[in-house]
Amino acid sequence: MRRRQFLAAAVGSAAASIAPPPPPTAQADPWPADGVGTVARFGVLTPDFDPVPESELWAMLPRGVSVHASRVPRGAGSGAGFVEPPGIDEAVDRLVGLAPRAILLGYTSSSYALGVEADARARARLEDRAKGIRVIFPCLAATAAFGELGVQRIALVHPPWWTETTNEQGRAYWRAVGFDVVQCVRLEPTRGFTEVAPREVVEFVSARTPREAEAVFIGGNGMRAVGAIKALEARLRRPVLSANQIVLWDALRSVEQADRVTNYGGIFASRKRSGASGRT
Repeated sequence: MRRRQFLAAAVGSAAASIAPPPPPTAQADPWPADGVGTVARFGVLTPDFDPVPESELWAMLPRGVSVHASRVPRGAGSGAGFVEPPGIDEAVDRLVGLAPRAILLGYTSSSYALGVEADARARARLEDRAKGIRVIFPCLAATAAFGELGVQRIALVHPPWWTETTNEQGRAYWRAVGFDVVQCVRLEPTRGFTEVAPREVVEFVSARTPREAEAVFIGGNGMRAVGAIKALEARLRRPVLSANQIVLWDALRSVEQADRVTNYGGIFASRKRSGASGRT
């Protein structure tokens, strides 16, 4: 997708125990939306204390797509420990019976802690556990999106409760992938885990994004950010990706539904729909 096309779009706008619902009819449905996944169901793996990934995904979903959370116990660990057995394996098992088209990982810092190669191995292990259902990791999805957008120089923004060690692991991860990281910061002021308002995200990212950054990635699925993306892209006139936004984009493009999402970033208007992240 060419940069000019992006800016125009951004500113101008497995076997299952439960049978899938019937496909929608060609005739207009007279009933109000009830959340049924007539087009696709997606699962999401999220920490048991975190309300953000599930709620942000629901906010962005087009009609006919549903999302179903399986929560990983707090005792499963943080960082790399989040994607290690047994906690996450049991959470994956609970989703398999729903026959989701994909399982989305609502966690970013595990990828940073693991590093690029171990991150790919962790995703492959979880796909095996999921009996071949595709598992989408935020960083792998964002890598695919950056490639589609044709950007190389990126700015990273992370949650205010992350440690500086985790922040620097993020910088190292993206450099190892091959990107030029022109900025890597935590939202300020730093604080414990809490909700973050869209206005705060917009004001901070607008003021801190370097001119040389071709795109912004807001990492950390627990930091509410999708409500800020449209305003940020209008101000910055460049792509803005967030962790929950980008796993949904990657899932929706596999069922040719990404362009039905509006108000949550120009990436959804991308014209390339082939392929899936994490397969290369």
